[in-house]
Amino acid sequence: MNPPLRANEWQARWRELVQSVVRVRTGRGEQQLLESLAYPADPMVVAFVNAHAMNSAAVGRKFFEALVSADILLRDGVGMAVLLRLLNQSPGLNLNGTDLIPKILRFYAGRSIALFGTQEPYLRSARQRVMQELAPGSVCITTHGFRDTGDYIHLAASHRPSLIVLGMGMPRQEEVAHMLRAALGYPCLIVCGGAIIDFIGGKTSRAPAWMRGAGLEWLYRLALEPRRLFQRYVVGNPLFLLRAVSLAAASLRQGGHGAAT
Repeated sequence: MNPPLRANEWQARWRELVQSVVRVRTGRGEQQLLESLAYPADPMVVAFVNAHAMNSAAVGRKFFEALVSADILLRDGVGMAVLLRLLNQSPGLNLNGTDLIPKILRFYAGRSIALFGTQEPYLRSARQRVMQELAPGSVCITTHGFRDTGDYIHLAASHRPSLIVLGMGMPRQEEVAHMLRAALGYPCLIVCGGAIIDFIGGKTSRAPAWMRGAGLEWLYRLALEPRRLFQRYVVGNPLFLLRAVSLAAASLRQGGHGAAT
């Protein structure tokens, strides 16, 4: 169990994460981001930060260190938009992984792709959809999300996929991504995808478009899996908002520490 953190400890972590988030403000900016991710010069990690990630980083040092070390950290969800506005910063576009990762997959069509996460039969369904629809012409390597980290390193080193999508959930996938980047000696993109393999494989459905547009997909997911997601959303969302207001008040007292980036 993690010991309780003093306010200045978790606030320092949140400030560092906020400063690390890449803000993309236009559709052209998103396209430029995707193009820059298509051919990395070295192993590169893309991760997403949402309210749940911020709460987890507040109490988990190892997870915080793995998350903040990502080469590209993107804003995911309405909670982060609220936090950034409280800090007088522009939140930019909501580049959540569920929408962005299929676009990344299309840029890797014809190249080797690895899906590490979830379980059968959804992993097999995701593999078929990737090869037939999202990245036609690609070779797709898969394994479930419950193996030792060394197994993923061995598979990646043996097959050398150009794109590795991790669908293990937080904090596991961020820690695996951190280790993969350190171990692999060739250029590749490593993406922390959360439930993306479940979405692609048909295990989990997307919310209706109007709910996604209103920032309410979390409510749809809670209705589908109330027991698993109760702690994350029913307990976690109010806690996140309380911390966000506390951080904004502390920043105001310190003279606007959260200046826009």
